[in-house]
Amino acid sequence: MKIQLALDRMEIAEAIELTKKVEDSIDWIEVGTSLIKEFGVASIKEMKQAFPNKQIVADIKTIDNARYEFELCFDAGADVATVMGVSPLVTIDTCLEVAHRYQKKVMIDLLNTSDQQKRELRKYKDAIFCEHVSKDQQEELGSQNHGTKQSDFSEFQVAAAGGITLDSMEDLVRSLNPSVVIIGSAITKADNPSAAAAQFKQLILQTEGK
Repeated sequence: MKIQLALDRMEIAEAIELTKKVEDSIDWIEVGTSLIKEFGVASIKEMKQAFPNKQIVADIKTIDNARYEFELCFDAGADVATVMGVSPLVTIDTCLEVAHRYQKKVMIDLLNTSDQQKRELRKYKDAIFCEHVSKDQQEELGSQNHGTKQSDFSEFQVAAAGGITLDSMEDLVRSLNPSVVIIGSAITKADNPSAAAAQFKQLILQTEGK
C-alpha cells in the first residue's frame, strides 16, 4: 500500500519544502488541482525536478479536451494523471490512449459517478480507480472516507481519498483494501508533518504485517 501525499492550496516552493520533510515516508506526490490551476503545469515540472525518483500524480481532473490536457501533464513529468469518471467515455478512452503512448498511468476519479457509470468504467482494467470524498463534502457536510462499504472496483487498483486520518485508516484498509491512500491535511497541516507521515507509514507497515 502506497501513500500519496496530496499538495493543495500552497505555493510551489512551500510544497517542495514540505515534501522534503516527509519524502522518506511517502511514495507518490500529488500535485493538487489547486496548484495546477494557480501555477499551471510548471507546478508538475518543478515537483518532478525536485523529486525525480518519486511518482508524480497530476490531479488535473480532466473532463474534456483529454488529449491536450494529458499530453501537457505527461510532457511536464507526471507519471499519473486524473480524469473524472463522469466524463464521456470517449474522453476516458483518449486518456488511456495517451497514457499508453507515454507509458504512464490513468487514475479515474469516481466522485459523483452513478451506478450505471461505474458499470461502464469497469472495462478500464489498466486504470487506478479513486474512491473520493470531495473537499466540499468534507468541509460543508463533515464527510470523510471511512471506507464503510466495499469498493465496486475491489478487483482493480483502488486509491482512497477524502479526509483520511490515522483514526479512520483501520476501517478504510479493512473495507477498501486500497493500493494507494491519498493523504492531505492530516500530514500537510499537522504540527509536525514529518512525524505525522511516519505514523501513517508505520500503520501501513503494521497492517501489511511488515
